[in-house]
Amino acid sequence: MATPHLKRPDDMGIVLLYNENTTLTHGEPRDLQAVRGVIACARAVAEALEGLGRRVALAPIHTDMETALSPYPPTDWIVFNLGEGESGHLFEEARIAWTLEAMGYLYTGAGGEALARSTNKAVAKACLARAGIPTPPWRLYRHPDEVVQEDLPFPLFVKPVAEDASQGIGEKAIVHDVEALKERVAYITSCYRQAALAETFIAGREFNVSLWGRPPEVLPLAEVDFSRIASPYARIVSFAAKWEEDSFEYRNTPVRCPAELDPLLAEHIRDVARRAWAAIGCRGYARVDIRLSADGMPYVLEVNCNPDISPDAGFFRAARAAGYSYPEMVLHILQLAWEEPRESRPFAECVASPCPMAVGAQCAPAMLPHWGQT
Repeated sequence: MATPHLKRPDDMGIVLLYNENTTLTHGEPRDLQAVRGVIACARAVAEALEGLGRRVALAPIHTDMETALSPYPPTDWIVFNLGEGESGHLFEEARIAWTLEAMGYLYTGAGGEALARSTNKAVAKACLARAGIPTPPWRLYRHPDEVVQEDLPFPLFVKPVAEDASQGIGEKAIVHDVEALKERVAYITSCYRQAALAETFIAGREFNVSLWGRPPEVLPLAEVDFSRIASPYARIVSFAAKWEEDSFEYRNTPVRCPAELDPLLAEHIRDVARRAWAAIGCRGYARVDIRLSADGMPYVLEVNCNPDISPDAGFFRAARAAGYSYPEMVLHILQLAWEEPRESRPFAECVASPCPMAVGAQCAPAMLPHWGQT
């Protein structure tokens, strides 16, 4: 089913949708650093597109996205979707994608169903497990009183069930006994106002696998270098390691891309990442975070739909290793959005329980010209 009334791709404007939050409904005050990162990313993407001669508009979300987009009709503008929601409300990313769909926009990145699945780490892990993809065993806690006698082997990695950008992950995220688990669950449920997910900690190498396209192309693998961190239980990508440039964690967790890996192991990791992409129903671009166990088994920690694409972020690091400049990467993400604007999203069947977002009906692809075709 072709999309009617659209201009040719080179004639369409590109509107950058993103958040400019000054407050958060939950979490730590420092979590606003991640919000500022989104603003910086939007400006970098806009600059790249303007350098290519494209018509670009910035649309920060101050109250609601409908108001932010009101000057930009969907027949004339494609949305570069960097929206994460107002004030950190849970599952706003999925709502934004669903709303864009309902408003008739072409937009970059994942659909609402995939964003909802991946945001809820427990649902994502259920989907992965049901698809036969290794993921660390886990348990969900709504209150510290639910922690009685843990049957998962310690140490455990404890994190908020529905946050990204390493929010809620610090030096106390790895727990070694029931009492420490109770304390961490209490912190997450009170500070982040959501359940705490505890999973078996895999003490091994960590890889970031960036993918894009359909079928998904795996970009060069990246490895987080923890060699400067003495304790194996401190070898995590914490909030400090990701955002706080003056911290020990940030300065001592460099990322190597391309990663140095045995070719067979590298292909195994790529295969697991592709399967994880399919299990969640990713579209456009995504990043899969994987830990390697002592026996060489790749375990999927998280699937990140619409990951950070800032110039200093991991996705561009992988794209650059594949030969893309920053503007070329941005333009390719737009091309991916243009190529399947009205197709039903290729969500893998996920019959795990709980996994409420099911696959939709298949529609014929839209027949549209290539981005840049005149």
